[in-house]
Amino acid sequence: MNSTTPPPRMRVALYLQDAHPIREGMQYAQYAEQRGFEAVWQAESRLVRDAIVPMAAFAAVTERIKIGSGVINNWTRNIGLLAATLLTLDDLAPNRIICGIGAWWDPLAKNVGIERRKPLTAMRETVEVLRRLLRMERVTFHGEFHHVEGIELDVVHGRREPRNVPIYIGATGDQMMELTGEIADGVVLNYCVPPEYNDRAMELLDKGAKKVGRRAEDLDRPQLVVCAVNHDRKKAIEDAKELLTQYLAQQPHIAKASGVSDDIVKRVQSILGWPATKEQVHEAMQFVPDEFVLRISATGTPEEARAKVQEYIRRGCTCPILYPMSDARLMIDTFAQA
Repeated sequence: MNSTTPPPRMRVALYLQDAHPIREGMQYAQYAEQRGFEAVWQAESRLVRDAIVPMAAFAAVTERIKIGSGVINNWTRNIGLLAATLLTLDDLAPNRIICGIGAWWDPLAKNVGIERRKPLTAMRETVEVLRRLLRMERVTFHGEFHHVEGIELDVVHGRREPRNVPIYIGATGDQMMELTGEIADGVVLNYCVPPEYNDRAMELLDKGAKKVGRRAEDLDRPQLVVCAVNHDRKKAIEDAKELLTQYLAQQPHIAKASGVSDDIVKRVQSILGWPATKEQVHEAMQFVPDEFVLRISATGTPEEARAKVQEYIRRGCTCPILYPMSDARLMIDTFAQA
C-alpha cells in the first residue's frame, strides 16, 4: 500500500471553513468528488463566513457529492426562512443537501444578542417544525420558541414533492447528544476531541434512540476531524496547532470535551483577544503541547493521518469529515476512494 492508497470502501467527506477563498473551496469540492469523497460540509461558526452561499457554490459545480451545513445554528434564522433556504438548495442539488444544525455557543451568541436558554427545547421544536415543512405539510405550531400559523412551503413553480433533506444535529454536551439519538436523522460528532470521546457519545445516542424504538447504530454518525497531512511531520503539527490554539480559547465546550487542562486553556485565553489576531495565535501556540495536537487530530504523515482516522471509525464514526490544515490536495489524495 503506497502513501495515497486508502483502506477499501471507506466513507469520507471534506470539511471547509474559512481558511480558503470560496472559489478555491469550489475547486476542492470538485476534486473531492473526482476522488470518491461522498460529501463536502461547509462550516458556519465564527462571524466570518455564512454556510449557505458556499454550499450553493459547491452544489453548482458538482454533480454527485452531497453538500452539508456543518453546522448552522437554530437561533438566527426564522424557521420559515430556514426551511425555504433548504428547499432552495435542494432545487439546485436534488437529494444532495444535508442540514447540519447545532445549538451555537457562547460567548459569540451572547455577544450578538442571543440568549441561548433551554437549548434542548429550542432544538426539539426547530427539528419538528423544520421536518414538517420539508415534508410540504401545512404547519400550525405554537411552542416556546416557534410560533407559526398555517404556513407551508408554497411552491407554485417547481417540485411539490416532499424534500429529502436529512437533519443532523451537531451535538457536544450529554443532554444534546441524547436528544439527537431521539429526534435526528444523524449526528455530526465534534472535532478537537480524542477518539475515546466517542465511547460516551455512543452510549448517549443509544439512550436517546431507545426512547423511539431504535439504536445508536440506526443513526448516521459523521465526525469532524482536524486533519493536517504533510510529508514533513513537524510542519503538519504546526499547521494543526494554529487552529487548535484558537479553539481552546474561543470554544470552551470543545476544550472541556477534549480533556485539556484548565491551566493551558487559561494561559491561551490570556493571550488571545476577540477576535484573535494571527500574531496572538502564534504567541499562544507555544503553550500548546505537540502531544495534545496529536491526541485530538489526525496529524502527521499520510500513514499517521490514516491510522488516526481509523481510530475514530473504530469507536463509532461512520464517515470522517476531514478538515484540511496543511496541504488540502495531499489530504484528499491520502483518503481518496477513486
